[in-house]
Amino acid sequence: MEAPDDLVRAVEATLFAAEAPMTAEEISAHLEGAEVRGPLAELQATYALRGVHLVERGKRWQFQTAPDMAHLLRREKEQLRRLSRAATEVLAIVAYHEPVSRAEIEGIRGVQTSAGTLDVLMEAGWVRVEGRREVPGRPVIYATTPDFLSHFGLKSRRDLPGIDELKAAGLLDPVDEAYDVAIGSDTAHEPEPAEPDADED
Repeated sequence: MEAPDDLVRAVEATLFAAEAPMTAEEISAHLEGAEVRGPLAELQATYALRGVHLVERGKRWQFQTAPDMAHLLRREKEQLRRLSRAATEVLAIVAYHEPVSRAEIEGIRGVQTSAGTLDVLMEAGWVRVEGRREVPGRPVIYATTPDFLSHFGLKSRRDLPGIDELKAAGLLDPVDEAYDVAIGSDTAHEPEPAEPDADED
């Protein structure tokens, strides 16, 4: 078997030592400006059939356990609390419409969104503050994070599933018209008025 060249080995070592996923530009800068896209593709092919894979999530590269081996590494631990319906809706809106403000989220959902709902998503590392929209009042706008893509196994937001795929996979409860609006349904209608406690977790 032909030995990998020094640059491929250097890219591999850099990613193994990294504390967080790295972009190709960050890897290149770490290696004194070397062109790393070729070595990344070579490493990705090399690891394709191994117990760990080299994957790109949100333009960041990282090693992760092969999906069919993940069960070997699971430990008994308390599972994260399942997201409430409100948090699930907000996460979907941010993912499909980012960057988006809280007022825009509420306009899509048809109900007020508590600050706690966004806090839960930010604490999970799936949503972050993107900045402020340059309009009167300069509202804060939100976007998803690379951790969101990594957790859900997405290379980019283009890989987000459609509503029919989510329903078929059993990942969503039956949704109403407001939720159809949240993920861009072509058949959206005005949502029905929500009950006062619709956003309580």
